[in-house]
Amino acid sequence: MAARKIRIVAAMIRDEQGRVLLVRKRGAQVFQQPGGKRDAGDRDDLHTLARELAEELGCSMQREGARLLGCFSAPAANEPGCVVEAVVYEVRASGPFTAAAEIEALQWVDPAQPGDLPMAPLSREQLLPLMVGASEDRHSRLGE
Repeated sequence: MAARKIRIVAAMIRDEQGRVLLVRKRGAQVFQQPGGKRDAGDRDDLHTLARELAEELGCSMQREGARLLGCFSAPAANEPGCVVEAVVYEVRASGPFTAAAEIEALQWVDPAQPGDLPMAPLSREQLLPLMVGASEDRHSRLGE
């Protein structure tokens, strides 16, 4: 029997230090990228992300400069036997960032050294490593 698929749109948001924002939903044990499922009225992925980020974190996302990172798949962290399929964008957002709606906590983490923070497989194994390479590329282009 094939695993049930959960399709979401997720955001990679970095701060000035290059840290990545992770969130933990109420009742969940692990942190993951912010985002969510598309609603019927959502025009596109970026509309979904802007809506989700405003509802869950109270922040404002800028559509300009959003960059598609790809589509990723991993076992769902909060729903056993399911697979999450995430279309992931690197986006800019302005705060303040506060936990709201179903979000209980948020955490900024260094993608190169996330420590032992409990994290969804998709975030720990695929998305954070992707940001390590992006940070190194950015620093080398800037001559840092």
